[in-house]
Order: sequence, then C-alpha cells, then structure tokens
Amino acid sequence: MGLLGDSIAAAIIYALANETKNPANMEVNHYRTFGKEPFGMGIGPFESRGNTNGLIIYNGYIVAKWGQPEKCDMTHSVTKSFLSTVAGLALETGHIRQLSDPVHTYLPPIEEYNPIKLYRNAEDMGKDELLKPFETEHNRKISWEHLLRQTSDWEGTLWEKPDWADRPDADASKWLTRKRNEPGSVYEYNDVRVNVLALALTSILRKPLPVFLKEKVMDPIGASDTWRWTGYRNSWIVIDGLPVQAVSGGGHWGGGMVINSYDLGRFGLFTLNKGNWDNKKILPASWFEMATKSTDAKTDYGFMNYFLNTDRKMIPAAPASAYMHVGNGTNFIFVDSTKDLVVVGRWMENAAIPGFIEKIYSAWR
Repeated sequence: MGLLGDSIAAAIIYALANETKNPANMEVNHYRTFGKEPFGMGIGPFESRGNTNGLIIYNGYIVAKWGQPEKCDMTHSVTKSFLSTVAGLALETGHIRQLSDPVHTYLPPIEEYNPIKLYRNAEDMGKDELLKPFETEHNRKISWEHLLRQTSDWEGTLWEKPDWADRPDADASKWLTRKRNEPGSVYEYNDVRVNVLALALTSILRKPLPVFLKEKVMDPIGASDTWRWTGYRNSWIVIDGLPVQAVSGGGHWGGGMVINSYDLGRFGLFTLNKGNWDNKKILPASWFEMATKSTDAKTDYGFMNYFLNTDRKMIPAAPASAYMHVGNGTNFIFVDSTKDLVVVGRWMENAAIPGFIEKIYSAWR
C-alpha cells in the first residue's frame, strides 16, 4: 500500500489555504483573546509565529512538508502533552508511587524565589510565607490523575492568576462564590490548574522540568537543541538552595514550549510507538494506554493533552483509536497507529483540520 502524491499535494494546498487569520504577533493575539480576562496580563515571553507549516510522517519517514517546519514557534497547549509525559517519567522513576495518591502527601511547603523583595510588608505579617497549594480541605482530595485529566477543580491562586480568572464564568457574581466540584467529577480546561501540576512535579523531581525532559526523552528521540520550555517571570521557586523556574503548561499568559515542527514530529512518533525509540523503552506502553483512556467526565479526553477521536467525532475520516495533541493556534500533532501516521500542523484554522486529515486519508491506494 502506498500514498498518492497528487492527493498529498492537494492536502498541502488545502493547509496553506486555511492558515489562521489571527495576528502573527503572539503578544498582540493574546490581548485580543485571553488578555481580556480578569488578571489577563502576560507574564511570560511571547514569540511571533511563522506561516502555516507542517509535516506528514508515514512509516517513520517524512513524506511531505510545507512552510518552514524548522522555525521554532510557540506550541501553546501541545506543551501539556510534554508536561503529562514528565508525569509519566516521574511515575516510572518512582517519584510518584501511584497516580491515585493525593498530591498533598508529596509536597513540602515551597519557597518562592524573589530576590527583589527582601522584606515583607506590614500587612503580610502573620500570613503564610511559603506556597502550600494543596492544603485546603478541597485541594487535599486531589490526586495526580485528577490533575492529568483536568478534573481536579483545584482552588486557589498561582503566579498571581486565580483559578476562576481562566475562562471565567459569564456571570461575574460567581467568580468568588463558585461551587466546588468533587475532584474527578467535572472536567474543566484550566491553565492555572495545569501550572499547579507543573509546580508539583518540579518540587518532587527537585530540578527544572526542561532538564528532566531533555535527559529522559528529547535527547533519546534525537530532538534538536533548539527547543525551549519556559514559565513566567514570577514563577521561580527555591529548591536545594537554587532558583528554579516552574514552567507553564502552555502559552496562556506567555511562556510554554517554543519548538520546531521536526521536534514535534519526533514527539508524535514517540507517542505513536508507545514510548519505544530505536528498540529502547523510554516509557512503558502502559503509560500511553492510560493517557489515551477516556476520562469519565469527558469521554473524548485522556491525559493532558490527548484529545481522543471517540466515536470518530473529532476526525470522522480517522479511526476511533486516533488522537491529537492540540494547542491554540491551531497547533496539533495527529497520531494514528493503524496507519503508522503522524501529522504535524501549525497555524491552521481549527475548523479546517478534519477536512485536511480527510484529504490525507484519501491518498492511500
């Protein structure tokens, strides 16, 4: 079975014709979207994007590419899939014993790093000086799995962003009085809670997450040295006497993963092959089985950021077993193990993605 070149060419033409209409300047784009939310000020770096680009990888080989796949761009919430991979590594190394464990049992109080503020204001006297993100009655119930599935309903403020300010309720009267949902019962896409997971993982691993990811995954899969994973200007903590930045799980308020399409393609192959690379097992297949298992509260979502093709609703042309790592932009990595297919697409209109994938599937003869 092969691929028809004319059909692949038609898919690329379609991708180029459906480039996002949003501004190329990501900071400008932020203030046209998320920046309008309460406490919406950007606190991390923004990188202006290139034009739409991507790769089609079949049987492990790049069979087509378009645009400038070598350009390092923000990948927004595709970063979450790298973050959940770090959680998988922490489970494999024993830093996490089991995903059902309450997170609060793993974390000591955390010192923020702020060399500019040498003393406390009088009104702060007697208040906690250390971060204790899981010490409310509600948050003590939250497990690692709740955070990975975005069903934690974590309450609080992190890096000056309150949980309720991310995609806030249309009814402002509910912002400070919202109902707390039992962890695991309700799915809500929330970047403050994603960043809480990044902070917790940084604390238990005792090192920057990009360092851990580079050592355990990115170097073994042959990724370039051009990717960067950042957090916010105020998301620094002290670990073992050293300042460490807690990275963000996306580009909400800036930061996140800045990476080229070739490295995204390698990551897609890593997940397609369930953690195996050149006959070396980096992560066990059982992790990817968990990551692609549907969440009770949202059946088309696994671990962050595995969007599942449940009942073939997301991509009708693809099998139900296919999934995508998706971020704003739209940035995506499409993975179908039945075809040994990985597709990286960047800066495409979200509504055009199903049609684009369908055109690729029409290329099989």
